[in-house]
Amino acid sequence: MKNTTNTTIYMSRGGRKDTKKRIVALRKQLAHAMGELRELDRADDNEGRHARIEKFERINSLESELAELEARLSTAKLLPRKRDALKVALGSVVDLVDQQGRLMTYTIVESFEADPSDGRISILSPLGKSLVGKSVQQTIEWTSGRLAPRKLQLVAIH
Repeated sequence: MKNTTNTTIYMSRGGRKDTKKRIVALRKQLAHAMGELRELDRADDNEGRHARIEKFERINSLESELAELEARLSTAKLLPRKRDALKVALGSVVDLVDQQGRLMTYTIVESFEADPSDGRISILSPLGKSLVGKSVQQTIEWTSGRLAPRKLQLVAIH
């Protein structure tokens, strides 16, 4: 998910914190994998050749992910704490009510931060696209795949 265009990427405070945690975890995994590779190199036997190749590929994968996350973190702009709550935009927290009266709360985020199970939906998702630019009390209709269209009432923007 590289940002190869000149579009600005925004990151929530929670997304920034999660990215920093992931970077720390990747650095630890990388150090551990490099230590294991050194141990395999000391053995210097033909049987360990396959294990060394796998470890080297793992190290490359970790380094690649680490570089991508560090680049994203260094270039992403942080969403401001106070937002214009008149219309839904990137970074908005929205309260929606479905036709059965169930309340749902979502935060609109960039696609790399999305985690619907944690209440963060991508601005590029069907629901995210339907919400952008909407105001409180508007009805949002969206479809996902072959499912029938769903209607939600926007009751609050934070």
